[in-house]
This record gives sequence, structure tokens and C-alpha cells, in this order.
Amino acid sequence: MSSYLALLGAIIFEVMGTLLLPATKEFTSTIPTIAMSASYIASFYFLTLALKTIPLAIVYACWSGVGIMAIAILSYFIYGQSLSWQSILGIFLIINGVILVNIYSTNP
Repeated sequence: MSSYLALLGAIIFEVMGTLLLPATKEFTSTIPTIAMSASYIASFYFLTLALKTIPLAIVYACWSGVGIMAIAILSYFIYGQSLSWQSILGIFLIINGVILVNIYSTNP
């Protein structure tokens, strides 16, 4: 499996787990809690696969940056949460940071 596909899988499962957090109702709702936990475990598993060829700093920057962007967008549609223009600017800067990290990384 390509390391970048593994990283994409890690991002998808991390976003899924984070979006399930409100559904756990502070870990009192069993099924969402199990699904959230499984999502985070899968995310970390895929992160280890991505680390086979991509440096940790690059993996973590992409995982967290793209995850933040995806969660912000999906929480708008799923939970009706809005973002201020300052938050949108901050997310835009994070995305640019992830792009710069990937462009200028020395990947063995």
C-alpha cells in the first residue's frame, strides 16, 4: 500500500472518530463510543503504515492539517456549526502550511 494512501486512510478515520465525539454523549452511548474508538485505532494503524516511508513531521503535519480542514467543513454541514472569517483564514493558512511542508520536504 502506498504511504500516501495509508495517510489518507489515517485522515479519514481520524475525521470520522472526531465527528463521532458528540454522539458518544460523554462516553455514555455505547455504540458511538465503540465506533469512535475503532476509528481512532484504525487511524493510528494507518499512520504507522504511512511512517514506513514518509517522515514523522510530514505525516503529522498532513494528518492534523487536513483533519482540521475536513472537520471544520463537515461540522458545518453535519452539526450546523459556523466559522468566523478569522477561523476560515486560519484554516486556509494551515492548508498552505501543509502544502509548503510537502513541497519542501526531503522524502527518502
